[in-house]
Amino acid sequence: MEFFKIRKVIPFMRYARVFNIISAVTFALAVFFLVTRGLHLSVEFTGGTLMEVSYTQPAQLDGVRGTIEKMGYKDVVVQNYGSSKDVLIRLPLQANVTSVQQSAQVMEALKTQDSSVSLSRVEFIGPQVGKELFSSGVKALLFVVLGIIVYLAVRFEWKYAVSAIVANLHDVVIILGFFAFFQWEVSLSVLAAVLAVLGYSVNESVVVFDRVRENFRQFRKMETVDIVNHAITSTISRTVITHGSTLAMVLSMQFFGGETLYYFAVALNIGILFGVYSSVFVATSMALWLGIKREDLIKKDGGPNKRLGASKNDPNAGAVV
Repeated sequence: MEFFKIRKVIPFMRYARVFNIISAVTFALAVFFLVTRGLHLSVEFTGGTLMEVSYTQPAQLDGVRGTIEKMGYKDVVVQNYGSSKDVLIRLPLQANVTSVQQSAQVMEALKTQDSSVSLSRVEFIGPQVGKELFSSGVKALLFVVLGIIVYLAVRFEWKYAVSAIVANLHDVVIILGFFAFFQWEVSLSVLAAVLAVLGYSVNESVVVFDRVRENFRQFRKMETVDIVNHAITSTISRTVITHGSTLAMVLSMQFFGGETLYYFAVALNIGILFGVYSSVFVATSMALWLGIKREDLIKKDGGPNKRLGASKNDPNAGAVV
């Protein structure tokens, strides 16, 4: 299905250097903010107090959050769990205050708002647990990257694998750079969004690389740069449909999904926008720089064309169809 059809090939690679400079500057800024400002990690990573409270009527989360913030807590997380009457509260660590004292102070404040509230559970999340959780998240990210490299190297060639993973890491660093610059809270849901972006972004690169490979086989006299331009142009309609519909869904999640899904959706939105850009301009230009060529698809021993009696003088002999 095509939303629109472009009959003239757009010379995207003519502007590759300009877009690569933009990518390099954006990437450098993201790294700068990550180093200088750092990430604002949530309670899951830094440690804190987890409380579960219950109401007799559906809880007003904004009211609960406002009451706790008046106590001086800036990074409190308030969300429903199980039902609209059950509320999960995550409180950051406070110096010289135990989790028991924190929960008692919060419950006292909540009872002034609604006397029917009751405490169901209190749990302390130590800093060591948070560090282990953060370490596990980083390991998951590395395993995903390794899996993508192996998959693309097997399906295409190492040049395509390196190009795609550079584009993917470009997206991840920029997402984290945004969170570092604005000091948005990085929680487990944000980490899940980053992992989702890795898979989502590589899908676009695979589509473009597949079309490049098809074009190498179909247009045997065409230059490599023209092959890449044709591949990108021919997949634009599919890109607009896929990313447009996904972006619409994620935007609705961001504006109507509540605070729990807000930063998850923000990370996805940034990843989708930069994922399209990196798949078209970063991955393909990197592949060109690494020297992808028609000969990458030719068997050194002559392959099937030799068995079919292809002429040795044919410059395209050996191309796998």
